[in-house]
Amino acid sequence: MANLLSTYTASRDNNFNLVRFMAASLVLFSHSFALALGSGDAEPLRSTIGMTWGTIAVDVFFITSGFLITKSYLSSNNIIAFWWARILRIYPALIVAILFCVFCVGTWFTTNSLNEYLQDPQTYKYLIKNSTLFFGIEFDLPGVFMNTPYKEAVNGSLWTLPYEVKMYVILAFTLGLAVRISRWVKFASIRNTILFIAILSTSIHIANHFQPILSIKSTRLFSLFFVGAVFYLCRDKIYLSTKWTLFLLPLLLVSSVNKDVFFVIYSLSLPFIIFYISYVPAGEIRKFNKFGDYSYGIYIYAFPVQQSIAATLPNVSVPVMIALSFLITFLLSMLSWHLIEKRFLKMKDSYVFIGTFVRYIGLKTRLARAKNH
Repeated sequence: MANLLSTYTASRDNNFNLVRFMAASLVLFSHSFALALGSGDAEPLRSTIGMTWGTIAVDVFFITSGFLITKSYLSSNNIIAFWWARILRIYPALIVAILFCVFCVGTWFTTNSLNEYLQDPQTYKYLIKNSTLFFGIEFDLPGVFMNTPYKEAVNGSLWTLPYEVKMYVILAFTLGLAVRISRWVKFASIRNTILFIAILSTSIHIANHFQPILSIKSTRLFSLFFVGAVFYLCRDKIYLSTKWTLFLLPLLLVSSVNKDVFFVIYSLSLPFIIFYISYVPAGEIRKFNKFGDYSYGIYIYAFPVQQSIAATLPNVSVPVMIALSFLITFLLSMLSWHLIEKRFLKMKDSYVFIGTFVRYIGLKTRLARAKNH
């Protein structure tokens, strides 16, 4: 069976919630080794294919994000609607999670006195910097998790979020620029521009694996995001084939005997496999969508929960860490979705009022300038 990707994208009935849920859970699983043992060297995949389940999960997030954000941008009524939707998706739940880390986790586990902790500038640097994402991430709070196997880091998972926000800005700028350039240069269409960027960045990403040239981390995430964008823009050219998927999965398994060969095949085949899984399997599997989207909550709460367990249960085993942290994190992610994320996402249409306010401010500014002149 093979259908064009475009035949699926018009519907909201898909498996993205499940794919992201599994990816977030794999991040939790992968971090359990480092946070219980102090080192991630025991993570099952590290010695075999040279990467971890957490690495694969982050790759999944950025590929799907590139796809869905491109779809959102091109489907939005205007740029204000696009950015308002992004803000509502990222920041309300994130800010609550940061407040939870600072005033619940931090105050409970700090080795400093409560007054020292609350008066330390680092406490508020952590709060403000991680709540905005504009200037990177702060990982430590004063005196918190000083004696855990993986010391000091309160929420190491947040490192990807500034990259995510940067990708939104780069994509929006690139799409807007491509629209303007294509008026004069026909070849510089949106599709061709993003395709060129994706091919170039993926080539650099693969080359970096063998001979590092640029920042490996940022190049990897950039290439994955824009490959996801290409899959949306070329959806009328891409067939989601069961035969190809059944060919690629064993090929990945066989190639794992050599880390370099696996890396190349993995980099080229992962996007296709992700979108096949996201759209083609149907039936009972789609019932997962009824529960909600818990992936973001799992991602932003798992690390501090695991560090809290490591601090509370010295010498905790990896299996206990995985089971206990998943149970607690899943509960927090449910609360995050139902009490925060879902409610704020219902406010997407309020961008109309924001647009009106922005236009009002612009009008007032122009009138003031005209009056001064």
